[in-house]
Amino acid sequence: MKKDELDRTFGFLVHDIGRLMRREFERRVRDMGFTRAQWRVLAHLRRIDGINQSQLADRMDVEPITLVRLLDKLEAAGYVQRRQDPQDRRAYLLYLTEKAGPLIERLEVISEELRQEMLGDLTPDERDTLIDMLMRIKSNMTNKTTETLWEVAAHE
Repeated sequence: MKKDELDRTFGFLVHDIGRLMRREFERRVRDMGFTRAQWRVLAHLRRIDGINQSQLADRMDVEPITLVRLLDKLEAAGYVQRRQDPQDRRAYLLYLTEKAGPLIERLEVISEELRQEMLGDLTPDERDTLIDMLMRIKSNMTNKTTETLWEVAAHE
């Protein structure tokens, strides 16, 4: 396969775009002393405040110990609060603090500016089409992953 052909393969493009997005986001928040990984935690908690640590690690597809380190930093900075799960004394539920609100707003602006720059020359219809197609691909992969898990479980 020639280099030009490799640059046009779906997997290469998706990976490269993700890498470039991560790098640019990290550059933009570096002066804030914040990381993309920390932003992911806050973004998830903004959607599901009160989730337990184990569920959040699963949703983020990270190891629990990795999440604990992120939470320790966010909690020390006053952005996240851990509360004992009343149903399970071994587990903690995670909540955003009031202090996190302005930070989240700032990070959302940075994220939106980056998105606008990335998609800048696409028409609104092209953007919608791109998102729809990516959602279909994600659904295909989610369904395939679920099928694979069922196949593995059936053979155990």
